[in-house]
Amino acid sequence: MSKKRVVIKVGTNVMTNKDNRIVGPILNELVRQIAELYENDIEPILVSSGSAIAGKEVLGDCSSDDPSTRRQIFSAVGQPRMMRHYYSLFHDHGMRCAQVLATKRDFAPGKHRENMINCYEGLMKEGVVPIANEDDAVSLKMSMFSDNDELASLVAELVQADALILLTDTDGLYTGHPDDDDSEKLTQVRHNQNVEKYVQKSEKGEGEGRGGMKSKLKIAKETARKDIPTFIANGKRKNVIVELLEGKDVGTRFYA
Repeated sequence: MSKKRVVIKVGTNVMTNKDNRIVGPILNELVRQIAELYENDIEPILVSSGSAIAGKEVLGDCSSDDPSTRRQIFSAVGQPRMMRHYYSLFHDHGMRCAQVLATKRDFAPGKHRENMINCYEGLMKEGVVPIANEDDAVSLKMSMFSDNDELASLVAELVQADALILLTDTDGLYTGHPDDDDSEKLTQVRHNQNVEKYVQKSEKGEGEGRGGMKSKLKIAKETARKDIPTFIANGKRKNVIVELLEGKDVGTRFYA
């Protein structure tokens, strides 16, 4: 019997505090849960944001005025810093990880896609956890992912995952603002159910990530339509990944 595969996407807003600093204990809890999945014969693939924030922590600022160039610089500096964090954390749990950077063209039918599949399959066969991110340093604007939610969905389809988990800083999709008393969390959503009216607008600063609830909702519905159950849940909640896969009532589940 083949092992189950789960793609887990963690956004910048999960791993940072109010001062936009990366919080080590949150990353540690994320890796601890991934290690638990692995021990239970589930193959995890991590899609991680955070490189731009990590680069900004190192540089503080850069002299370029061009937004695309600034993003490339911050991400190129921050990516090895993020991998150093992950390498150390996975090592502490007796596990190995690997970096897989991609551009949108790598998912187009043909040699690039076949090469991506071979890479993921080879890593998982060796018991190595792939950590995916966009190759920001070389991505052309015309072929960039809309955000890492889109990347996570494409990876889930590529590896024929059994589930996709999109971790954010709210407990799921609500019928209003999550902090409002009369707002209710939606436990389950069909891929064709009209729930877009519930999405709240958000303003993000530089380096804070390109995704939001509107993006997550779109990606969750599209992925669920492909028969890959998709969850939106609070990545700052302890043990949230394990509880989701145990069928507990956390987050919002999207299904076909």
